[in-house]
Amino acid sequence: MSIPQSGGGPIERHEQLAEYLADGCKPKQDWRIGTEHEKFGYCKETLKPLPYEGERSILAVLEGLRDLHGWAPLEEGGKLIGLEKDGANVSLEPGGQLELSGAPLETIHETCDEVNAHLKDVKDIADKIGVGFIGLGAAPIWTHEQMPVMPKGRYKLMTDYMDRVGTMGKTMMYRTCTVQVNLDFASEADMVQKLRVALALQPVATALFANSPFFEGKPNGHKSWRSRVWRDLDPARTGMLPFVFEDGFGFEAWVEYALDVPMYFVYRDGRYIDALGQSFRDFLKGELPALPGETPTLSDWADHLTTIFPEARIKKFIEMRGADGGPWRRLCALPAFWVGLTYEQSALDAAWDLVKGWDAETREALRVAASKDGLQAKVAGIDMHELAREAVSVAEAGLKARARPGAGGMVPDETHFLNALKDSLQSGKVPADELLEHYYGDWNGDLTRIYAEYSY
Repeated sequence: MSIPQSGGGPIERHEQLAEYLADGCKPKQDWRIGTEHEKFGYCKETLKPLPYEGERSILAVLEGLRDLHGWAPLEEGGKLIGLEKDGANVSLEPGGQLELSGAPLETIHETCDEVNAHLKDVKDIADKIGVGFIGLGAAPIWTHEQMPVMPKGRYKLMTDYMDRVGTMGKTMMYRTCTVQVNLDFASEADMVQKLRVALALQPVATALFANSPFFEGKPNGHKSWRSRVWRDLDPARTGMLPFVFEDGFGFEAWVEYALDVPMYFVYRDGRYIDALGQSFRDFLKGELPALPGETPTLSDWADHLTTIFPEARIKKFIEMRGADGGPWRRLCALPAFWVGLTYEQSALDAAWDLVKGWDAETREALRVAASKDGLQAKVAGIDMHELAREAVSVAEAGLKARARPGAGGMVPDETHFLNALKDSLQSGKVPADELLEHYYGDWNGDLTRIYAEYSY
């Protein structure tokens, strides 16, 4: 979840809303890669989720990173709720999931080094206090009642609202984890093509990264339960966004969509003001019930954009949001997949050729099938395994064309970061399949084995 946005002055013209998005346009040489990933922390002795405070807690991990690894503190209401260093942030999800929001970096070599350094530092602290961290798309055993609540005003408001608009919002907040990548665009036209490819191929990412086959102690019938959860969160702010594929789509169309998404809050003077279900359109007119007579700033607009949760979304960049959290190799594979597909025009065109003939029903059916069946999904003559093979091939060609070397020039490009996905394509198995094999095989149904064998 995002931290409060800042730096935006008053909104005096409607056009500023689209201009805010358009300000993200950058020349290709300035494109960057921002990787984010979440993970569950637990007490090694009890295998229970970490509370906010205590000897074995999220706070102890944050304080360790602050004191031993040079991170600067971020506080809310006098509570340590995040850290920042070198353009990156460590933040807390509602149930204590620890998130790294990486710095905008030039290559996947750099972003993977960042991920590895972060996991090493977290493990250093975790080992000292008897806790562990694991990368999964959904908490495999814990119930909602067992989950702690982090001391962030935004989360309290969201929690109170979720049951009004869906059935799985609180499950998403407290018991799921993702890995995502944030990517740049050069122009409105470039944004449109990238967003369409991102939405259409998001089910492929869901299938390849599926890693949440368990929930509340047993198999749940899905390879990606996290993806299933998102389908019943809040239809006003989630989904595959068919309007993105309509003629004339651009920044202004996104603005109109975002204005119709009900608000959560307004952030003022360090606190979150309840604006649940209210209208940003009314806010623009000075008629917001939460702040009568007050009109929004661009920071308020930026905050509102962070409360929209489709499978891919735009702010001043594009966020790819369809993948489960997972093991470290896949934390590097996710940016490799999307950078390969979108950062070279030849690859982006090839990716669009894969999907341009699909209608909205096909895209939605692929989303549903990917959640349930992973690489074994089949929809309207489309075989997910073969589609994934084609998409990864396009991504590999894109990374070869980028030709960004690493390891001091010893590694010619970034293609090796796709190896985890190529292994899945060869075997036909994604992480969820391997977990289920263990569950029905050597684990003999003992799901507690997942912590020792799959933690970072």
